[in-house]
Amino acid sequence: MREIAAAVAGPVGRLGGAFMASREAKAYSAETGLTGWTPYFRGRFGVLGEVDADVVASAAGFFPLETVRQAWEAGAGLPAATAADRYAAVAHDFGRRTLADFAESARLADLLKLVADGADVVGAPLFGGWRAMPLPEDDRARVIHLAHVVRELRGGLHIVAVLASGLSPWRRSSAASRRSSPTANRTPSTSAGRARTPRSPKTYADGTTTPNGSPTN
Repeated sequence: MREIAAAVAGPVGRLGGAFMASREAKAYSAETGLTGWTPYFRGRFGVLGEVDADVVASAAGFFPLETVRQAWEAGAGLPAATAADRYAAVAHDFGRRTLADFAESARLADLLKLVADGADVVGAPLFGGWRAMPLPEDDRARVIHLAHVVRELRGGLHIVAVLASGLSPWRRSSAASRRSSPTANRTPSTSAGRARTPRSPKTYADGTTTPNGSPTN
């Protein structure tokens, strides 16, 4: 089981997180007027509801509280539920576009759903929140939605594992950042889609790489 988990970790992470740096995500940012980290936090963490930033930080794990609070509160004009629905639509549209030629979407969606339905939500609040979101009817959109759900399961358990090791997630993330090479990080994009050069790129332990812009995981 450990070997299987290790083998699928990378593919699930990429499949479930690629939509966050897609053209659909940039459109969502532009449409809502949210910039920097805000569209990411309001969208991904909107499933938690209208909560204090401390609650969001407890689920985010690998981000400093000040970053979470600034981004979360900057998007307060967009209701959390609306942001979550819009973020889900980003994932669905991304799946319809990128998996248009993938003939096994139905099978992959079914397999991902088996994993999601059989997992425990304890220790993985974002997983629980995203699993409760309505599934799209078409297979290609369902693949990305469910891959994101399973990715949130991995993310929640990652935080639990880091805590069990005696580290704080933020300390673990900072160590990962120091080990990463700046040249390995992609240049983040602004909400308008214009590239900018980061001054101090940082790779967080959950796979998100960016200094102060849109996530690139």
